[in-house]
Amino acid sequence: MEWLTTTEFVFNKKVHTITKSSPFKVYYKRELRIGFEIRKKGKHIKVEEFMKEMKKIHKEAKVVLKKS
Repeated sequence: MEWLTTTEFVFNKKVHTITKSSPFKVYYKRELRIGFEIRKKGKHIKVEEFMKEMKKIHKEAKVVLKKS
């Protein structure tokens, strides 16, 4: 019976070419996560936006300080 659980897991995690998502994501509306997966780059959109905003503020502050 253990092989059935493993087979089901592999099937539910596989991204299908037609739907471009896994059956797990279609059903539960979220990605299937397991403990040892490394997160892919770009998952932290808020952090990247914050960094861009901070760089912009830093550049603007530098310009103002040079003028003064």
